[in-house]
Amino acid sequence: MGISLKERHKVVPAPARKKRLRWLRWVAYSVVVLILVAAGGVYAGARRSLPQVTGTLKLAGLRAPVTVYRDEWGVPHIEAANSLDLYMAQGYVTAQDRLWQMDVTRRAAAGRLSEAMGASQINTDKFLRTLMLRQAAERTIDSLSPWAIEALEAYAAGVNAFINEATASGRLPVEFTLLGYKPEPWSIVDSASVGKLMAYDLGGNYRAEVFRYQLRAMVGDELTREVMPTYPDDGITIMRSDAAGKQVGSAAPYLPPAGSGVDVSGLLATAIYPDENIGSNNWVVSGKLTQSGKPLLANDPHLGINLPAIWYQSHLVVTDEKDPLSVIGATFPGAPGVVIGHNDKVAWGVTNTGPDVQDLYIERRNPNNPYQFEFNGKWEDATVYKDPIKVKGQADIPFEVVVTRHGPIVSEVVGAEGDRPQEALALKWTAHLPSTEPEAILLLNRAGNWEEFREALKQFWVPTQNFVFASVDGTIAYRPGGVVPIRAKGDGLLPVPGWDGQHEWTGYIAFDKMPEVVNPAEEFIVTANNKVIDSGYPYLLSHTWAEPYRAARITEMIQGKTGLTADHMQALQTDYANLRARTMLPQLLPMLQSAELNATEKAALALLEQWNHVDSADQGAPFLFHLWWQELERHLYASKMGDDLYGRMTDKGNITDAMVQRALKGDESAWVKQAGGLQSLLVTSYHDAVQAAVDNQGKNVTSWEWGKYHRIGPVHAIGGAVAPLGWFLNAKALPVGGSNITVGAMSYNRETGMVTSLGVWRQVVDLGNVAGNSRDVVMPGQSGHFLSKWYTSQQDIHMKGQLHPQVFAADAYRGGAKLVLEP
Repeated sequence: MGISLKERHKVVPAPARKKRLRWLRWVAYSVVVLILVAAGGVYAGARRSLPQVTGTLKLAGLRAPVTVYRDEWGVPHIEAANSLDLYMAQGYVTAQDRLWQMDVTRRAAAGRLSEAMGASQINTDKFLRTLMLRQAAERTIDSLSPWAIEALEAYAAGVNAFINEATASGRLPVEFTLLGYKPEPWSIVDSASVGKLMAYDLGGNYRAEVFRYQLRAMVGDELTREVMPTYPDDGITIMRSDAAGKQVGSAAPYLPPAGSGVDVSGLLATAIYPDENIGSNNWVVSGKLTQSGKPLLANDPHLGINLPAIWYQSHLVVTDEKDPLSVIGATFPGAPGVVIGHNDKVAWGVTNTGPDVQDLYIERRNPNNPYQFEFNGKWEDATVYKDPIKVKGQADIPFEVVVTRHGPIVSEVVGAEGDRPQEALALKWTAHLPSTEPEAILLLNRAGNWEEFREALKQFWVPTQNFVFASVDGTIAYRPGGVVPIRAKGDGLLPVPGWDGQHEWTGYIAFDKMPEVVNPAEEFIVTANNKVIDSGYPYLLSHTWAEPYRAARITEMIQGKTGLTADHMQALQTDYANLRARTMLPQLLPMLQSAELNATEKAALALLEQWNHVDSADQGAPFLFHLWWQELERHLYASKMGDDLYGRMTDKGNITDAMVQRALKGDESAWVKQAGGLQSLLVTSYHDAVQAAVDNQGKNVTSWEWGKYHRIGPVHAIGGAVAPLGWFLNAKALPVGGSNITVGAMSYNRETGMVTSLGVWRQVVDLGNVAGNSRDVVMPGQSGHFLSKWYTSQQDIHMKGQLHPQVFAADAYRGGAKLVLEP
């Protein structure tokens, strides 16, 4: 039985207490000294690893000198005499600022984090290896044109030049020192794997299949049907179909045979699910609606907030008059070219289309051979990849990936050492195709008009993205870039039998059959992860779409307007109007009037009644509204699903909106009924929301603020894992407005309130003055070095909803820091 600290002092003699206190002071002093010494070492290493940005450097392999100018935001403007020198210099310069990020990205794609970070990453590596992203990248390399391979090789040569230089001089980024390893040479497969990992981050609808599979087994078909993905009948779509087809997506959900039941615990224990709230906005306005008479294009991809930033801005210039190029925008650290941006003739932006390009197949195993699976009445051999995992500080761990005709078995990532179960889940996914995105990006960079841009999109397969386009000749256009499967049977909502041959992919939607609109009569195009096209379109793209609120708000702010400018576009990117609150509250608040409320709850109700439906950081009403909606969803689903399954529920937004709207019309679903009916659900969840607000910010409702809970503070991977290093590596957390359903998207963790994803890159391109009136910002900054002045230099302007003038003209950027790379 233990004794209290007070009781211990009673039984310890005074001399012994003094001795203990001296010893404790000595230990505390020693710890402080060790921390300071370690901090000093981190600081010194980081200072030494800051890149050289002025002067002259030798770069073996260059054909001619290359000049790199860095502007006040740390953006490199790279001038080269030819394309291969340009991409080599791009690889070198990107590695200067982002080498450790690049190394972690390729290690993640290959499932090799344990080699650098130890045993804590073993299960993560198992999962990532099972996805087979590295093998998919190898297939991509095998499919590229020779000229694209040369570009990738030049980029890799530039990265390796920096690796060799930094290793020899002891100037590797400090993260390598902290983790005690050195980077391997960069390869062209590494560059291709960057895109494959991004495809996973922007995909993940297999997660929804796993959720529904488990839910169906738990609650049965009727309740499962009621939480299938939906979209409002009057929800805004990107475009309309020309003619009514077979009404794809309007039929009842297909519930395939479920098999005997697959144990998915091995998948759930290791899976890294993409953030469902990751999305984006982009829109383009024709010159008929603008002040300049030329188009305006805006884009803000919403991705996870990290340090360093996901995107790295670069300006790539070829000065050869026979083969000129000037393209600026957001790049993937690790791959050549510009992914989102503009050249001097065209501009483009992307959002995630969100198509259903992943299917889970229930595979039936041969009881006498764990590596054979049934197909059309016969046993087929699976391919087995023996792939031992190297772990820092310990022996290799045996690991294998089993691949059927449909794809890798993903349900046995861990726990598959003994007898194999009769059934397993295999993942079929378009990212495993030999796709050619690296080539597509380089072609997009050189497009001079819509026809050339459209032709380049034929090479862009994964991840499927909504591309909006504008050109100086006045053209505006939209179409998805990517491939989407056609299924012989089924709708992709649940795992299907892999043994009967009835649910195979029969091909892909032809390029010319994908949705496309050029110069629409409306004179603008808006995409915000909303539904692409109405149900008259004859092919299935997806059942899952973002709530239409962001797209509706953007449309509301453009439609019927003229004289629009880049300032209007910039302001719209951080618009915090909450259309869910504007739609729902007038219907819901009257139902609280008859409820028994305490004084605090009545005062809180007044906040909601007087609210302007804007999620601004300094208001208390958005804080209460979001807590109320969270509690409403929890009461609606969690009691039946359980906390674990509810925590993995997908498509909650549109499903809950639809259930509440139906109930308001007197049609209560089985889920609403089991929660006590709509009136009880609203009142109970309101009570809990107010109590949660009180627990978080006290009883004085006038002091509540959304921004006290909803904050933004980018965290470095190492700074998040090792608290003392967070003092150096992490950015300060600051209050911010917005939410997951506002145009200025700020999705957040419901437990902590911390923002998890946002518009990391924002751009506005004025096609009437491309070089003089385009703007952008990359959050939180350009550099991956925490001592660099460009590490978080753009966080403040991003938080304020501002953009900085983009430096595109040569006479503007040539005044910056100048570094000459010589052969």
